[in-house]
Amino acid sequence: MDGSTILAAISVFVALLGVAALVAIVVRPLRLPYTVALVAVGLVAGIGESVIQPGNEPVVAPEVVLVVLLPGLVFEAGYRLDLGHLRRSLAVLTFLAMPGVLISASVVAAFLHLITGLPFELAFIVGAMVSATDPAAVVTTFKRLPVPRELATVVEGESLLNDGTGLVVFGLAVGAVAAPITPGEALLQFVVTIAGSALIGIVAGFVAIRLMALVDDHLIELTISVVLAYGTYLLADRLHESGIIATVLAAVVLGNYGKRRAMSPNGIDALDTVWEFLAYLLTALVFLLVGLAFPISRLSDALGWIGIGIVGTVVGRALVVYVLLGGASLFVPQVRGWTIPSGWFHVLFWAGLRGAVAVAMALALPVTIPQRGLLQEITFGIVLFTVVVQGSLAAAVVRRSVVADDAQQASGAMPTTLDGA
Repeated sequence: MDGSTILAAISVFVALLGVAALVAIVVRPLRLPYTVALVAVGLVAGIGESVIQPGNEPVVAPEVVLVVLLPGLVFEAGYRLDLGHLRRSLAVLTFLAMPGVLISASVVAAFLHLITGLPFELAFIVGAMVSATDPAAVVTTFKRLPVPRELATVVEGESLLNDGTGLVVFGLAVGAVAAPITPGEALLQFVVTIAGSALIGIVAGFVAIRLMALVDDHLIELTISVVLAYGTYLLADRLHESGIIATVLAAVVLGNYGKRRAMSPNGIDALDTVWEFLAYLLTALVFLLVGLAFPISRLSDALGWIGIGIVGTVVGRALVVYVLLGGASLFVPQVRGWTIPSGWFHVLFWAGLRGAVAVAMALALPVTIPQRGLLQEITFGIVLFTVVVQGSLAAAVVRRSVVADDAQQASGAMPTTLDGA
């Protein structure tokens, strides 16, 4: 890499930061979610570039999202997750992140295959790409409203786990096109990959804790946390496991055990402050790049497929939240973690936005995949719909559902937590 390339990369980075700061200032008085505004600005910038230089659409490398931005984002979110809340929500999260991902991917694939005639193996790749949720607009709304911590834990936890499981399903779907495997083999590989990735993350987290216990310097502790976030991802990826799942588990271990056993008070303050800033920075960059990645000029050619994909995505999410999770909550109330306030289902349904991970997977599709351009366009269209439409209405849905539940709660009509405590 020569000096001019490095200078150009730094210039783009600084420009994106400046745009993100301006957008934050402009949207602060408005009700529009910050993430939606960033995507809109990215879209406008991409369209402007195409108009000025026709045929020269901005190119966003998938590695920028998957390796540079995503590990830091999921690490910060995992570091903040409280293990106590996580345990109480574990049954719900397991349903949403395991069978929920498979159901969502299968429903989207079925709609595309049966209505458009798209081969099922290709339709399932689209389903896998849009199976991971990215509720950034909803989480941003949570920060402005008095939302129960348990609900926030479920929404954030589902997104973290879905990112990992969605990428695993995507890898299996792409591999199956070249070398078909049976459903049983795919399921076994899915389970083994998740278990192996979790083990890598847990071990890495405890190794980092032991290293932090040897020092009493907040700068070294902060450095170890950065190495843990990106090193765990790279190690798991090199071993052909899920880097996202490994990084999330490493972060949960550090956040819940490291603070008590190894980190100094200054170290805890440093990690909290620096990682909060990094998460804000990475979120801004992710959504600007998501907007830039959309080839708007190509989406019009795939509107029919996109519309069917959107319907499949919405129906799949409804089945997962209202039928799968709602049925379990209704018929297995004695199991800890299943008593869920009714209004929360609407928030969980609306939190099924798709975002950066789906875009990164679409960009990373091998060039050997048949009808690659069409699969990308369907995915981009679905993501654009969920981010702009669902993201813009997130505050209204959260306010209406959670406030209604709080009113009932105050009158003693429903429990305040997932387990009814």
